[in-house]
Amino acid sequence: MRKILPLTVIVIALALLLPGITQPVLTLEGRIDKSQLAQVGIEMLAEEGDVSTRNMLMMASSMLGLDKLEGEISAYQKTRSIWGTVNELADNKNYLVAVLVAFFSIVIPTLKLLMQLLYMFLPVNKFKHMLGRVIQCVTKWSMVDVFVIALIVAYLAGNADGQMGELINMRAELGAGFWYFTGYCLFAITASSLIKVTPRNS
Repeated sequence: MRKILPLTVIVIALALLLPGITQPVLTLEGRIDKSQLAQVGIEMLAEEGDVSTRNMLMMASSMLGLDKLEGEISAYQKTRSIWGTVNELADNKNYLVAVLVAFFSIVIPTLKLLMQLLYMFLPVNKFKHMLGRVIQCVTKWSMVDVFVIALIVAYLAGNADGQMGELINMRAELGAGFWYFTGYCLFAITASSLIKVTPRNS
């Protein structure tokens, strides 16, 4: 009966980890005000002509109501999951960063949960003692996965900001993957507190 609660917590953590990795973590969208876009286009055309050409363009713009356009148009949109970010980093030849993100946000969390699961059902022996030591070492890195998700969000936001001009209004929305991964982190921490790893063989 003592194993039911930690077993349930580990299974839930594993179930949350998969969508946490594959579902979108962050969606970034850049939108441009239509009237501002029309104004910039007119100014760009006017720069190529003289003062009279500029005045004519401005007058035509006013007559056509281009300066009174309402609404926005989408100019940039990017949605990424943790796995998608790893692939994007690899495609951009940032192999080291891609490997580190994959290692700390996918490999380590999965291995930690599976080792805890195995530890629960092993009889007390030398192997269980060794596995307990490994789990203790891995648990010291338990906050790295949280740090990785923060880095991914910052990376996507910074990447978008570098591509956008002053005209574009950026909007960011956290995706389902972020909440799944946050849920995984909470259940993984709970699992670590429920599974008592013995410091020595008994």
